[in-house]
Amino acid sequence: MYEMIEQQARTAVTELLEQARLRPGQLLVIGCSSSEMVGQHIGHGSSMEAAQAAFRGIWPVLQEKGIHLAVQCCEHLNRALVMERAVAEAHGFEPVWVKPQPHAGGSFAVTAWNTFSDPVAVETIVADAGLDIGGTLIGMHLRRVAVPVRLSLNKIGQANILCARTRPKFIGGPRAAYQEM
Repeated sequence: MYEMIEQQARTAVTELLEQARLRPGQLLVIGCSSSEMVGQHIGHGSSMEAAQAAFRGIWPVLQEKGIHLAVQCCEHLNRALVMERAVAEAHGFEPVWVKPQPHAGGSFAVTAWNTFSDPVAVETIVADAGLDIGGTLIGMHLRRVAVPVRLSLNKIGQANILCARTRPKFIGGPRAAYQEM
């Protein structure tokens, strides 16, 4: 099961990066319910093994492409995010004082915290794209105009996934001209 989760996560993030056309240095937010991946209700079956498998599928792809990762914690930490301190500082994101645990933050956030070289939690971000694994509600962390992205798969493990990219707002009305994105 965990090998399948790893492969599905790798496929999902690879397709999302291609469709969202993310460039090196841009920010991807991921919310992940390990409970949902293993067929439990969100928040009621945390699985470090499933979280680690998904992270193994995702993290190398992002590193290779130069995409920064922010991992959303669960509602017990008010959906704070775990990221590399240098990325948070470069974006001006304000740190908060917390360290995620499996049942207060979630297994995927714990895995990110334990993998990052200098992790920090922040309260809010503005990401360029997002991957929601298991209904974790990442929308609050995306830029203002989010556009749904459909992938070739719609689940990782047993968890439904939703993806989004963002785009700048259209302004100016009927006389305006817009660049190709």
